[in-house]
Amino acid sequence: MKPLAGTRIVTVEQFGAGPYGSMFLADLGAEVIKIENAETGGDTARHIGPRYLGKADSEYFQTFNASKKSVTLDLKSEDGRAALAQLAASADAVMNNLRGDQPEKLGLDYHSLAAVNPAIVCLHISAYGRDNERKAWPGYDFLMQAEAGLMSLTGEPDGPPQRFGSSLIDFMTGVTGLVGLLSCIIRARQTGRGCDVDVSLFDVAMHQLSYPGTWHINGGPMPSRLARSAHQSISPVQTVRTKDGWIYVMCMKEKDWETLARHIGHPEHLSDPRFATPAARRQHPAELTCALDEAMSERTTAEWLQVLTGHLPVGPVYDVAQAVANPFVERIGMVGSVPHPAKRDFKMLANPLKIDGERLEQTVCSPLGADNEALLGPASSKAAAE
Repeated sequence: MKPLAGTRIVTVEQFGAGPYGSMFLADLGAEVIKIENAETGGDTARHIGPRYLGKADSEYFQTFNASKKSVTLDLKSEDGRAALAQLAASADAVMNNLRGDQPEKLGLDYHSLAAVNPAIVCLHISAYGRDNERKAWPGYDFLMQAEAGLMSLTGEPDGPPQRFGSSLIDFMTGVTGLVGLLSCIIRARQTGRGCDVDVSLFDVAMHQLSYPGTWHINGGPMPSRLARSAHQSISPVQTVRTKDGWIYVMCMKEKDWETLARHIGHPEHLSDPRFATPAARRQHPAELTCALDEAMSERTTAEWLQVLTGHLPVGPVYDVAQAVANPFVERIGMVGSVPHPAKRDFKMLANPLKIDGERLEQTVCSPLGADNEALLGPASSKAAAE
């Protein structure tokens, strides 16, 4: 049995943060009922290309919505609100990732749903929160990376600020919301009383400033972009050129630096005043990078991995094609087959969780509105969809 079997989650969501988070719940066995608006074509993600899977479906959409059911409701209508109440009455939680001013208007908060289910937990994933002057503002991952200062820490020092390669703030916000949601479900099962849980993209983005942010708000120096994707305080932790590409070395401990210097054939670096101590290496990053590039450009990335693996933390710098073709990825099962009616050989990245050593089984999300009748009954589902 999957650990969340028997748990029912109703979710009103689009794009990334909410769908990413609720996908974990579905993969873990919860019945996740995705409410969509048929008149607008459902979740906008269903229509994001360039790779589609028939009508109102796409590979982008399935990436965030595996294992979920779909019900179409108009939450602005009386019938739609009644159908929502019907679903919420037997649910453990209702979650959404709408603008902060929408949950109250649409009846998705605890105050609105407690009458039909006093134990309901309502998770609100918004851009800026529901209790401040920005609650009606729309917002997306990349905006948060920009305003929270994260783009100022990403990229090369002489280049423009850059965002992360993927929507990590969306994903972190979804998972952060789940921590609060599941914690409050546990409490609600003990006490019979639910609550509202709030998390915002902006708050999570600020939290991701982590230790550089802590240093600065306590009077420390301004964190900045560092060359070669280097660590803010430990050196060398960075990319290094090889004969055919790049490798990432992580000398997190002094013994790692000593091992690296000897294995690349330059033990003299250990007594070089510029590199002899952690403080010295932090003060001479350009010279250290030049020395490492010169030494490690003599062999390929694969050759250096053979030399260094097992002696200190190192890894290849791959592009996406190389990353998914990595034999290790296949051996651990991180790419799985999830057949889709429009593409029987459809593949997805596997859920990173394992239960008792087994990866979680995944299925594709239902077509738009496919679960109306099963969940609401023939009459209710017809009225809700109209």
